[in-house]
Amino acid sequence: MSMTMRADLERWRHEGQLIARISVSAARGSTPREAGTFMLVTPTALTGTIGGGELEWNGIHRARELLAGGGQAVDLRISLGGNSGQCCGGEIMLTLDLPDAAELDRIMAGLERQRMEEPLLLLFGAGHVGRALAHVLAPLPLRLAWCDSRPEEFGPVIPPGVMVHDDGNWERLVASAPAGSGALVLTQSHALDSLIVASILERGDFGYVGLIGSRTKRRRFEAGFRQIGLPEERIATMTCPIGDRGVRDKRPPVIAALVAAEIVTHFLHHAQADGDADEVTGPDE
Repeated sequence: MSMTMRADLERWRHEGQLIARISVSAARGSTPREAGTFMLVTPTALTGTIGGGELEWNGIHRARELLAGGGQAVDLRISLGGNSGQCCGGEIMLTLDLPDAAELDRIMAGLERQRMEEPLLLLFGAGHVGRALAHVLAPLPLRLAWCDSRPEEFGPVIPPGVMVHDDGNWERLVASAPAGSGALVLTQSHALDSLIVASILERGDFGYVGLIGSRTKRRRFEAGFRQIGLPEERIATMTCPIGDRGVRDKRPPVIAALVAAEIVTHFLHHAQADGDADEVTGPDE
């Protein structure tokens, strides 16, 4: 999200667009988003979200009025019930303002810091499932590094913010990844899959290690890992099959959607918990 917002903001500034900010300056009780959340609005476009629904629609309308007429920042206190069009039950304060150039610089810098604090996920393999995964994972709050030795396999469109490594140097990526990183391994070669996963398990400090394949593939890999002396507790951290939610569908976009849900549940939320992140409620659409 931070990468998308930063790219939008950079483009709008280059185009000379007028920009308004809608911030959740205070939140009490059950609310769609937490205090500190913000979105940016131009006369014809927007990026980010403060939670959707009637709350966001009204905020956008008022922000565009501010863009058209100028003026000072406006605070809106909204109870999320009754006539608000939403039934969260909490109370929220929105602040609408027109950031100047210096403030837009600070927003840009903040978005970049936020991006660098997001957990790193290594994606090995640019086949059909790898390409589908890259496009599904790119909007998530993580840094995605995508590795394959076949440049032509990445496809004509690389999702914004994805770091492509087309030299196939998986060893460098694994060695340089910070503790707590995640990995999805789905190359064109079972032998290469095994080398990559073994290298990650030898480190023993990744937050998630996912391997595409069947339970039969898992058993074969487990046997091989035991032969090279990997301890059982590290082998047990490998997730294989990936995205296993009882849905038997081998179409790449479906697999990608199931794996993305797994990444959110077993990687992103664990990374947030390790960072003592605040609980966030979902949008009220």
